[in-house]
Amino acid sequence: MKAHDGMYIGGEWRPAAGRDRIEVVNPADEQVLAGVPAGSAEDVDAAVRAAREAFPGWAATPPAERAARIAAVRDVLVARKKEFAELITAELGAPLGFSEMVHVGAPVAVASSFAEIAAAHPFEERIGNSTVLLAPVGVVGAITPWNYPLHQIVAKVAPALAAGCTVVLKPAEDTPLTAQLFAEAVHEAGVPAGVFNLVTGTGPVAGQALAAHPDVDLVSFTGSTAVGRLIGATAGAAVKRVALELGGKSANVILPGADLAKAVATGVGHVMNNSGQSCNALTRMLVHRDRYEEAVALAAEAVAGYPVGDPRETGTRLGPVINAKQRDRVRGYIDKGVEEGARLVAGGPDAPHDRGYFVAPTVFADVTPEMTIAQEEIFGPVLSILRYEDEEDALRIANGTVYGLGGAVWAADEETAVAFARRMDTGQVDINGGRFNPLAPFGGFKQSGVGRELGPHGLAEYLQTKSLQF
Repeated sequence: MKAHDGMYIGGEWRPAAGRDRIEVVNPADEQVLAGVPAGSAEDVDAAVRAAREAFPGWAATPPAERAARIAAVRDVLVARKKEFAELITAELGAPLGFSEMVHVGAPVAVASSFAEIAAAHPFEERIGNSTVLLAPVGVVGAITPWNYPLHQIVAKVAPALAAGCTVVLKPAEDTPLTAQLFAEAVHEAGVPAGVFNLVTGTGPVAGQALAAHPDVDLVSFTGSTAVGRLIGATAGAAVKRVALELGGKSANVILPGADLAKAVATGVGHVMNNSGQSCNALTRMLVHRDRYEEAVALAAEAVAGYPVGDPRETGTRLGPVINAKQRDRVRGYIDKGVEEGARLVAGGPDAPHDRGYFVAPTVFADVTPEMTIAQEEIFGPVLSILRYEDEEDALRIANGTVYGLGGAVWAADEETAVAFARRMDTGQVDINGGRFNPLAPFGGFKQSGVGRELGPHGLAEYLQTKSLQF
């Protein structure tokens, strides 16, 4: 597997300052794919200096030209779609078809959206006797997770470049090869030197150095709530801006009169996709008591349609989780669910394969709101089905966690679903199976984060306001 033995800084690949390495492991067979440098504070400093030097020129570049460069990056992603998909399947373990359709398809759509937004956005307006300008924040430190390695990079880099910011990216150590391939795409697209920079490394070393660097003006982080708190504290001490997209425990509320079969099947798919490794996965299914057992049976039937296996093979719908630590963590939650009295109706803690970091797709019934599996983010293919008495009880359960990232409502009519969704404490809600919209703001309430990604609201995170009085 191809890997660069250096950092992409100032428009070129440079040797790392130290000799520490990170091994990249294929989670499906536990074989080492490649090694990349584990960046140090010295590497981060070099990247930030390159971004700082490039900032004035990029900020002064007309928005239409910035849009053209983002579109050029998008075009490279399209041209190298198969290469990206195969790499993501190798690094992450996602089934190849899912890698092509979602892991590459979504970033392409997001890049296209920001090329259009950058070209048309009103960066200047008149209000009374003032001209109000939207100016780029400055140098952005982007720290991305492994679960959607290309999408999360594009969701941060594209709006930052559209705003006129320059970027230093620190990707997750489990999926650095995708980030290196993205750096190749940026270079091929003709983005000026220093506008985008890449430092591979660990969170405690490279990530911390990036978040704490005095010349980084904004830290955009996606990952766990626990790490988000640390980054927020570090940034707060320096009075720098942060955008945090954190954990979730999203509720899928099926109201009386909804199409139960469709709601359950769609909900199961939402949890199982990407082996449950989605921060907005609908991991809590709420069903009225009158149709509860019917929903449980439908869920058990649906999850049987997600065969676990080699992600490169046709027919595989569920690959491994990212690493041994995550596999053991998810299995621990399954054991906890059984221990606390939930009814196991599908799957369980036993390994479905002897080799690889696989977890069986699992469904729990008789889950109560206070159980650990109903409160904590598992980040694996585990669904909890809860019963409710009436709509107020459903709302209390849906809003009864520290998270508020995603959600879904199913009802007999749109008006009823929307009325319920308006009262949910969460950043995004799908109505009767609503489709992904790359222009809609994505982000959370409560401990699910601060700020928004995607669309015009995502662009706003990278802008600051200046007014001129006449």
